[in-house]
Amino acid sequence: MARTNSLPSSLPPRGLCRVMSAQYVGVSATLFDEMVSDGRMPQPKRINNRKLWDLRALDRHFDALPTDGADTNPWDLP
Repeated sequence: MARTNSLPSSLPPRGLCRVMSAQYVGVSATLFDEMVSDGRMPQPKRINNRKLWDLRALDRHFDALPTDGADTNPWDLP
């Protein structure tokens, strides 16, 4: 019996490689590395020699990023 490597489109993978994780949050792999280093993105899980990022952790960290303009005080506007 042949083994298939594709998941149904309704079931995204739980663990993403570095490049896929960067694409998932919409940044380059280099910027993603920086964000992991400074804590804006989560550390990876390790499975043997592979590093994988948890999709749910990526979502939580992405949700915690600041929203553009959210720190603007309306009283400071002209």
